[in-house]
Amino acid sequence: MPSRHRFTGLAMAAFVGALAGCSSAPPRPPLPTVSAVDLGRYLGNWYEIAVVPNRFQSQCVADTLARYRPQGGDIEVFNRCRQADGTVAEATGVAKVVADSGNAKLRVSFFRPFYGDYWVLALDPDYRWVLVGEPGRRFGWLLSRTPVLPPADQEAAMARAEALGYPRSAFRLTPQTQPLR
Repeated sequence: MPSRHRFTGLAMAAFVGALAGCSSAPPRPPLPTVSAVDLGRYLGNWYEIAVVPNRFQSQCVADTLARYRPQGGDIEVFNRCRQADGTVAEATGVAKVVADSGNAKLRVSFFRPFYGDYWVLALDPDYRWVLVGEPGRRFGWLLSRTPVLPPADQEAAMARAEALGYPRSAFRLTPQTQPLR
């Protein structure tokens, strides 16, 4: 039985990152997204393959999954993961497409009225994997349609993340050990 512990997942991490303020690091070039996302193809289940660790997912040790479903004119976002004690944490939020973004930029909230950025940075042409981030590059996720991503695909995604200014070493692999139902 899933715990009701609030697993805030992707959106809250991005939101807090946006609030983190200015950095003394030199400015980086703007973060580009893919030109367009077919939301009909994007909806469904995505397994977390790798993550830039963040405090909002710190209780998650394995089996992290995101599910996207249409909800009126918006998208329902459902996240869940397995915690160290074996229990499952979950959270449900909402995503809104940013106008004129080709569906590549979303604003996601698990605690309205607070929204965070969810940008599609790289997307496999067959929608088998996706690299997601936010403009400050403090948070990132590699997601896959399957619990295991072939090494060549993982390498392509990580190479793209690195080209966009993410250090490869920032990503931690997420074990996918048991299907979550």
